[in-house]
Amino acid sequence: MTLRHKLLLVALCTLALPVAGWLYVRQMELLLREGQEQALVASAGAVARSLVVTGAALPVGAQGWYVQQALNPITVDGYGDDWAPLTPWSQPLGANGKLLLAEDADWRYLYAQVRSARRSRADAADADALRADHLILRLERDGRHQRYLLASAAPGPFMARLIDPPVDGLPAQLPAQWQEDGSGYRVELRLPRDLPLDRLGLGIYDAAAGGDPLAADSRPLWHYSGRLATELVQLAPDGVQARLLAPQGWLLAQSGRLGAAVAGGAQPGWFASLVYRSLLANRLEPAELWTQDAPRLDLPEIRRAAAGEPATVWRDGEARGSVVLAAAVPVGPPGEVRGVLLLEQASRAVPLLANRALLGLLLTSFGVLLVAGGILLAFATRLSLRLGRLRDAAERAQLNDGRLDGLFDKGRFPMTAAEDELGDLARSFERLFEVVGGYTDYLRTLASKLSHELNTPLAIVKSSLDNLEHALQASRPLPEEVRPYLARAHDGVARLGTLVRAMSEASRMERAIAAAEPEDVDLREVVRGCAEAYRPLAGSRRIECELPAAPLRMHCAPELVAQALDKLFDNALSFTPADGWLRLSLRPEARGATIELANQGPPLPAAMQGRLFDSLVSLRDKATPGDAPHLGLGLYVVRLVAERHGGVAAARNLDDGSGVAFSLLLHHMPRQRLA
Repeated sequence: MTLRHKLLLVALCTLALPVAGWLYVRQMELLLREGQEQALVASAGAVARSLVVTGAALPVGAQGWYVQQALNPITVDGYGDDWAPLTPWSQPLGANGKLLLAEDADWRYLYAQVRSARRSRADAADADALRADHLILRLERDGRHQRYLLASAAPGPFMARLIDPPVDGLPAQLPAQWQEDGSGYRVELRLPRDLPLDRLGLGIYDAAAGGDPLAADSRPLWHYSGRLATELVQLAPDGVQARLLAPQGWLLAQSGRLGAAVAGGAQPGWFASLVYRSLLANRLEPAELWTQDAPRLDLPEIRRAAAGEPATVWRDGEARGSVVLAAAVPVGPPGEVRGVLLLEQASRAVPLLANRALLGLLLTSFGVLLVAGGILLAFATRLSLRLGRLRDAAERAQLNDGRLDGLFDKGRFPMTAAEDELGDLARSFERLFEVVGGYTDYLRTLASKLSHELNTPLAIVKSSLDNLEHALQASRPLPEEVRPYLARAHDGVARLGTLVRAMSEASRMERAIAAAEPEDVDLREVVRGCAEAYRPLAGSRRIECELPAAPLRMHCAPELVAQALDKLFDNALSFTPADGWLRLSLRPEARGATIELANQGPPLPAAMQGRLFDSLVSLRDKATPGDAPHLGLGLYVVRLVAERHGGVAAARNLDDGSGVAFSLLLHHMPRQRLA
């Protein structure tokens, strides 16, 4: 991974900023909610206390029969078609029955449905009617009551029988309708709307199950109260839907509507709503749209309030981008719950504020991220370029043999004037290359120095051996056992002389190659002439020459190129068998040309491939005593010629293993300007 990529990865760590901001906005949204919850609960508590103080007609008792508003005209015929809209809110009656109560402007209707698989029939006027299946209706007024027996032996209209003595103000006769089928029977009747009743009781008697035939469950009547609604309108806060409920959730009074609370507010788009619900909202309950017109609410917050504990809940609003806060508090004297007050407030303020805060945070965060990323990227780019300059300068500073390429002749090492850590590194590199360059120059001149210093002692040793030999022979013949030692001493002195001359020759060749003058020549003709000159020297060996079809013009030193080819040919000839082959080829390159001489023979040892072009290194067999040793200067000359042309010399084994190939990559030499 590059430095720029690493710094870019570090820049991505700034993404923690929008994440932390997102968490902050969520916390802010939660705090806004809590503030609204506390305010709405306080408002609900104040309204509930006001209802108690003003003596509002709150429900009395834990149970009651709820009378719904008739949504359509009801015909008393014993059938439940007219009751279909009210059926979802039927009230349980005993173990096997359901009761529906409704009222309109003139009448109060009663519809009871009883499930009974086994029937015992009798008319209400029969003496044994109390032992058959029947209903007991109990009407209470001013502490007095009157009971009616509802029974019929056949479907159709019937007259309820009065069981108790008549009570003033209560009807003496009560017409009703009886219908039945295989699942049970149904009873329907009506009472005048203006008939004042304190309580109403109803009981089911099943002859098969037995029990008290006169038992009736008597409860007060609850219904929607316009008077309570008027009081609620005066007490409820503006922009809030208020509903007063019985402890069981029956609607007693209502004021306000949720839709009007958000009608004038700004409406966010679908994307903003999606963002709020997906990223910011802390647990919203689904919208309960059915509760708007329901006569009874069965919700968790109402059940908690009925148990005496205030409760709040957040739900999705009906309007797009809105939320609904519902707060339910108990209503009644301390220790007694006589009702539940439910306040609901629809609002877009919390989503809008949260969305705006998140949008501002995201814009700021991404702006900071872009700026920080841009700065880090620019810094990484500049740092990479500076490091690249150091790398390039270090790679160019020295050649393969350790010599400096003239970098310090043109000036100091790059970036040594910088005051940062890279400047320290550049100055360390500069000191290192100065030391290495000085030591390399010392090693390069060591051969000439040694050859100069060794010439005199070597001449003394040689002359001393000659004088010793003449002195011994002048007095008497040399003993046979002494002759080998003198021969070995002369041979060693000769070898040392050859080595000293070779070191001097290497120094002279370096100076001669460095002083060579370039010219424009056709390199193809230079290589062709060398190949033709080598054919008589190859003997029985086969020489192949591969040249380009067009002339290859180069600005180079042709005598140096020919000298390098002579050294390569001499080296290849010594390793090629008598019936082997040699192949000389010339190829044009982008900045010059490549000359390659391949020959059949043994492969190069892997350990020597990196040292072949060093001075005084040879792969040829060691000479026997008395023979002139091979000095290993040929390939060293080839390397010097390649470097003089800005190229490189290389050696490799052929892919098929049949031999080796030496290549000489040459570039155009720089043209000299005349003053």
